[in-house]
Amino acid sequence: MSVMRIAELPTPHFLVSEARLLTNLQRVDRLRKLSGAKVVLALKCFSTWALFDVMRPYLDGTTSSSVYEARLGFETFGGETHAYSVGFSAEDVSEVDRFADKIIFNSLSQFAAHAKQLRNCRAIGMRINPGLSYAHNTLADPARQYSRLGVRKPELVTHGLSGIEGAMIHFNCENKDHDAFATMLERISNEFADVLARLSWVSLGGGVLFTENAYPLDQFAALIKQFTDRHGVQVYLEPGEAVVTQTTDLVVTVLDIVDNEMKTAIVDSASEAHRLDTLIFQEPASVREADPSGEHVYIIGASSCLAGDAFCTAKFRRPLAVGDRLHIMDSGGYTMVKLNWFNGLRMPSIYCVRTDGQISLLNQFGYFDFKRMLSNPTTMG
Repeated sequence: MSVMRIAELPTPHFLVSEARLLTNLQRVDRLRKLSGAKVVLALKCFSTWALFDVMRPYLDGTTSSSVYEARLGFETFGGETHAYSVGFSAEDVSEVDRFADKIIFNSLSQFAAHAKQLRNCRAIGMRINPGLSYAHNTLADPARQYSRLGVRKPELVTHGLSGIEGAMIHFNCENKDHDAFATMLERISNEFADVLARLSWVSLGGGVLFTENAYPLDQFAALIKQFTDRHGVQVYLEPGEAVVTQTTDLVVTVLDIVDNEMKTAIVDSASEAHRLDTLIFQEPASVREADPSGEHVYIIGASSCLAGDAFCTAKFRRPLAVGDRLHIMDSGGYTMVKLNWFNGLRMPSIYCVRTDGQISLLNQFGYFDFKRMLSNPTTMG
């Protein structure tokens, strides 16, 4: 069998670094040990389960946003399985009841409609909307005006929390500001002290980028420990991006250079199909080969037919040419979970560079995957 070489891998592809992933996971593990918190992986961000063997020793389980995610976590990760959804059907609850350790409802009406049908899962939680949050974009702000996510405190007080054992309080999105987190946690600790006193566990959600190099991890752990001790609860954290940040590149090839007042390098990928958050949040990607002091400026354009589909604008020290490879960095979170077949574009394969330098193919896709996506001959009369 021939040995795969990175430079020879067909593009587009995702390339995960096991070494960088382990660096993040070791920081997660340090947080667990210092704070006493349990940490469950947010599958909505990353669910490439071929890597769960690497991740499992450093995490306590998984948390989900749907029945399928919950089942995936149960079947492929193990540990604790937390099942949350903005809206469960009766059929959904019957299914997750077979394997979930904790079921978290989004509203009191969902709790009233479905809690009594649970037979196996007795750990019932409620999502609480604390009315405060940290988010750069209102699209991802869980406490935005008219938010449908979670129950506000007046409703909880009226209900009395009967039958509810725990809570999820998700109030961060891409938060690198430790002081901002500390201020919000103190407010929640004070304003919800009476509610917390009646609970045995609380998830503080995800969205805190505590694995980044400059983040004061030990101070973060101390805050979580103080919260735990004050309220007598088991704290859970639900990181997604923090686990996989800076671990993965989306590797693409330049197919063409077009010039219409500004040069565009067209690559064999598309943000709409392969890196959707770049498009919907209008957050430009970063290219490893770029140089901010370079004199050659290019739009890194997609090969989709969507006119505004581009990854970023970047400077380079030399002109780009057809055949050049570019690495679109930090492409692990909210990418592979959002892949789609828009335009029938070739979907990226997924590879992992192991710590010993070997390359593992985790998955690849072809024409028949595309063909089966919307029609299945076996179901056609």
